[in-house]
Amino acid sequence: MKIVIETPKDGDEDEIIVRCRELDDKLIELIKLLKAGKTRITGYLGGVIKQIPLNEIYYFEAVDNRVFAYCEKDVYEVKEKLYEISDSFQHSDFQRISKSVIVNVSMIEFVSPMLGSRLEASLKNHEKVIISRQYVPMLKKKLGIAQR
Repeated sequence: MKIVIETPKDGDEDEIIVRCRELDDKLIELIKLLKAGKTRITGYLGGVIKQIPLNEIYYFEAVDNRVFAYCEKDVYEVKEKLYEISDSFQHSDFQRISKSVIVNVSMIEFVSPMLGSRLEASLKNHEKVIISRQYVPMLKKKLGIAQR
């Protein structure tokens, strides 16, 4: 694949042109992500408001009608509902793994099987999250793990 970046002339609008022989699922996901254009989410911690880059978030969790973004060291409250986050980032590295958790799959070091057809994901920050059995097939597909 060849990538060409050009600077537009003064007054020209920025544009992205995709030329491909076949429009596969990965390319469609990339295009949707570019269209969405959202690469940060607003987090609140104490009296601080921070724009958190998505690639710094390990997972989102809903607890007592509040949603939190877990980063390497800090936990931020976010104002979006979990379903809104799921919808906004469905074509990114984020995957719902239970009714209350959305994980950044790029932060998963490994997964281990558990009883009841569930999985446990060990994250790069050494935290563990449980993947409910109804979400296991979707996560395996996102990770490219073969189904049996």
